Amino acid sequence: MSDLHPPIDLADAAALSNLIDQVHAAANSDELRSIEQAHLGKDSTIVRARKALGSLPADQRKDAGRALNEAREQLEAAVAARGTALAEAEREVQFEAERMDLTEFVDYSPVGHAHIVTQAWEELEDVFVGMGFRVAEGPEVETDWHNFDALNIPKGHPARDGFDTIYVNYGPRDQEGRSNTVLRTHTSPVQIRTMLDQEPPIYVIAPGRVFRRDTADATHMPVFHQIEGLVIDRHISLADLAGTIEAFTTAYFGPGFSSRLRPNHFPFTEPSAEFDIQRPDGSWLELGGCGMVHPNVLRAGGVDPEEWSGFAFGFGIDRLALMKFGVDDLRDLFTNDIRFLSQF
Repeated sequence: MSDLHPPIDLADAAALSNLIDQVHAAANSDELRSIEQAHLGKDSTIVRARKALGSLPADQRKDAGRALNEAREQLEAAVAARGTALAEAEREVQFEAERMDLTEFVDYSPVGHAHIVTQAWEELEDVFVGMGFRVAEGPEVETDWHNFDALNIPKGHPARDGFDTIYVNYGPRDQEGRSNTVLRTHTSPVQIRTMLDQEPPIYVIAPGRVFRRDTADATHMPVFHQIEGLVIDRHISLADLAGTIEAFTTAYFGPGFSSRLRPNHFPFTEPSAEFDIQRPDGSWLELGGCGMVHPNVLRAGGVDPEEWSGFAFGFGIDRLALMKFGVDDLRDLFTNDIRFLSQF
């Protein structure tokens, strides 16, 4: 046995207490392991004391054995406790030594930052991805079939009029000589493309830029941004839609906000609703439209409405940016005035 740990009499309470103090004072695992080996190992104080029990008189052997076992248990408990503490401390040291800085933006740069619409867009994506949705994308120049027909918007509907929709001089033309290609008026065509490209169940959101013949004012722009959601699965009901809207409202706006649905009509959903959010002060604000996906839309996407059901919702990203940053005029977002944009 090493001179560093000379044998001691574990039956001696003072000697045992001193040994336990040594265990508690062990500076690292190697030092603790050395103490354990010297006093609990194969050629240790404990082993030699146990062998010596046989030489004691029979009337002393039982008490000596009990005292030896109690001393061993106390020493083992002290070693185990100190070993756990040292292992945790050494892990912390190792973790700190191996820690990697994965910060995406280490330093703030005054050169520029994400536009406030982009900030709102990315935050919305994060919220919905956290709820189990996948981000889907589609082209901004669409066929009128994807943009209208597949969404149960019939010929002659006011939304298809040239006063509302921007038609592109490209591709085939209809009987009236009008192009069948448009700048998409909503991101709903992404829903059709997603249904055609993959089998249900489907849980996607479709953020993107859309185009309409609107005159720019405080609340309208001819080019703006939308985000739409689509869920297709078995046994989906209006209750699932209401629950999803409420979960989104709480996650994005905070626990002080709630939501409600109001009956409305859209060609691509049945039943349809507008959804509003209630601010902490009790006032209500209309946010967007939603509803159960119309069976005709499911069929256009190659989905059997007898087997599958679903809901859809959509609202403007720009409007959420206005609300989030307290901006009054939508046009301010796109004037590229650095004095305005640098505030956010």
